[in-house]
Amino acid sequence: MRVAAVQLNSTADPAANLVVADRLTRAAAADGASVIVLPEKWTAMGSDEQLRAAAQTLDGPAIQWARASARELGVELIAGSIVELVRDREKLANTCVHVGPDGELKAVYRKLHMFDVEVAGRCYRESDLEDPGEEIVLSETADGVQLGLSICYDLRFPELYRILAVRGARVFPLPAAFTLATTRDHWEILLRARAIENQAFVIAANQIGEHPGGNRSGGRSMIVDPWGLVLAQAPDGEGHVVAALDLERLAEIRAQLPALANRRAEAYRWPEEVRA
Repeated sequence: MRVAAVQLNSTADPAANLVVADRLTRAAAADGASVIVLPEKWTAMGSDEQLRAAAQTLDGPAIQWARASARELGVELIAGSIVELVRDREKLANTCVHVGPDGELKAVYRKLHMFDVEVAGRCYRESDLEDPGEEIVLSETADGVQLGLSICYDLRFPELYRILAVRGARVFPLPAAFTLATTRDHWEILLRARAIENQAFVIAANQIGEHPGGNRSGGRSMIVDPWGLVLAQAPDGEGHVVAALDLERLAEIRAQLPALANRRAEAYRWPEEVRA
């Protein structure tokens, strides 16, 4: 199973971003990738006003393109995430869509965890613009490989990935727009940790460079195996990386070091109240 992570430097112009995404998706498919992951908010990066102006419904041009491209190329396309205009809601959603090689929507996941933080002296308030999702979403490729869906900041919440792994996920596609500072200090560590502890592959597609509104993303898109080894990492700049996922090796790791099987679910109890 050959997979690809696409790295973009998205702007506030959805039409221009789609041209680049199309070119790099086709390049990844030409390199033999059957699963291709785009980064978070590949349709638009920018200020809240620019994101609202670029928001689309799931039948808008971005997902129409994703469906047509997946069908034409015969690939599983994780169409990163788009800024979704949700009917009858004031706020937007940060939404990942998995499109199968038949062009049909296999799954829709809305980001659970809002990026309301301060990093390197800059405040981010994702919840001002977007509502969080409410569902954990497991999808599946046409040949039966389970995919656990998540987006960017979700990476810092290991319980999400454990639930996905227990439900059967063997691959975690991760669209992201990790900041420059957190990419430098946390990105690889978190990706490898999620891969190791859940004995699963991670396909992490990150944004890179400066975006409108003053945000900067750190790149280093990578593919990690269930032993925590980095199979591929993107250089700085737009492009894609590919790697072959050995699913038999995954099964061997889970059999020889059965951490998932050795869980003691009956012993785990969440505290009734946890304060930050």
